[in-house]
Amino acid sequence: MTQTYDLIVRGGEVANHAGQGMADVGVIDGKIAFIGDLSQASAGEVFDASSLTVLPGVIDTQVHFREPGLEWKEDLETGSRAAALGGVVAVFEMPNTEPTTTDPDALADKLARANNRMWTDHAFYVGGTHDNARFLGELERLPGCCGVKVFMGASTGTLLVADDDGVREVLKHTNRRATFHSEDEYRLVERRPLARAGDWTSHPEVRDAQSAIQST
Repeated sequence: MTQTYDLIVRGGEVANHAGQGMADVGVIDGKIAFIGDLSQASAGEVFDASSLTVLPGVIDTQVHFREPGLEWKEDLETGSRAAALGGVVAVFEMPNTEPTTTDPDALADKLARANNRMWTDHAFYVGGTHDNARFLGELERLPGCCGVKVFMGASTGTLLVADDDGVREVLKHTNRRATFHSEDEYRLVERRPLARAGDWTSHPEVRDAQSAIQST
């Protein structure tokens, strides 16, 4: 008996952990039930994916949604809505907001802001700093925390940890996952005079590849 699906995504180029190739995707009860040749199967709805690439839901592990404090750029609602439209189903959001996400209250505030407003699954980084390093073992285990973010190059707020001793102290107290903004702050300071006001093309001259290589 031929299987009937709620939805068949037909004729697209499927890219997943198994590789990339032409295939159909069958969906039952909102879940992928089969990937392969479904030319003989029927469905309540068929989506023609010819000439399209079909991806699993994407997890974006670095987003800057700028809330709180910088909502004129973006916020949790608009950023997650745009992510969902692009096929992203989960996001990990950065801590360089105003105030920075470096303590339990700031993390709880972001979670409260996200409730019933964000269009994707979500979690938030806490920023690892000189001031909160000894508390990171507790912070990283709070509900809604996806990890510790360390800024080795200057960014928004007071999150800079440019020195090796500071990085070592953060890692000493981090037991789960830590991610890094890896640019050598000392080189960035030296190259700052290369910046040309209003000229975005000077950005990679100031923050060049060598800055990332040295920091890493």
